[in-house]
Amino acid sequence: MTDARREDSSDPASAAEHLLRCLRFYSRLPVPAFGFERAPHAMLDFRRGARWLPLAGALIALPAALVLAALAAAGLPASFVAALTLAASMLTTGAFHEDGLADTADGFGGGRTRERKLEIMRDSRIGTFGGAALVVSILARAAALAALLDRSGALAAAGALIMLGAVARTAALAPLALLDPARTDGAMWAAMKPSPATLAIGFVLSAAISLGLAQLVGLSATATLVALLAALAASLAMTQIARRQIGGATGDVAGAAEQLAEIAMLAALLAPALQ
Repeated sequence: MTDARREDSSDPASAAEHLLRCLRFYSRLPVPAFGFERAPHAMLDFRRGARWLPLAGALIALPAALVLAALAAAGLPASFVAALTLAASMLTTGAFHEDGLADTADGFGGGRTRERKLEIMRDSRIGTFGGAALVVSILARAAALAALLDRSGALAAAGALIMLGAVARTAALAPLALLDPARTDGAMWAAMKPSPATLAIGFVLSAAISLGLAQLVGLSATATLVALLAALAASLAMTQIARRQIGGATGDVAGAAEQLAEIAMLAALLAPALQ
């Protein structure tokens, strides 16, 4: 098989390699190297390979969904189940997106100039804005998961968690695709921007996963469709904020977009008018 064919994402071996790279990039799951991979530990190619992010995101969310189902089956209170479920999710990802949210909030909130904002975003220490953003994000998602558990049951809540994993990560590609890199020495510059085809395929795949899950676990199709649009709207809003604040995108901005997309999706899934 030629290298050109293996770089084609429509080829099964190439598609599998891109999926594995997505899993390694977005999680701390112990993904082994397989014999068909040309470069098992190469950087994810966002230009083409990120089209498989919806499937990778769903798989990454699966451990947290299993934790939710197991704790709920034990009869534990919904708020306790939701809190431990988010802890399992953050362990799976290494708090990847939460870190991006905190860095973005610190930079945008604490810096006066573009250069200072980017400098703060590179600082691994968490400031007041970052800490506050994390608290709000975790509380909002935990409260929403607990409400979903109480209202719709464990199966629906676990399905929603997998849906979030697929859709929110895909929606978070928007700032990377629509903005230039805010700095030319970061990981985003090296990985390249997602192509329009990658975005289109990613959104179609994430929508298919979400609508299929909704039917299986008893979630409203209307609420699911609105949740998809809400995730995209939240990511586009983050894109506009980043454009004004730093004139471009970074990986941290994508992380913040992912967190906002999750919250927006949960709000849509819980909205009484959409049930």
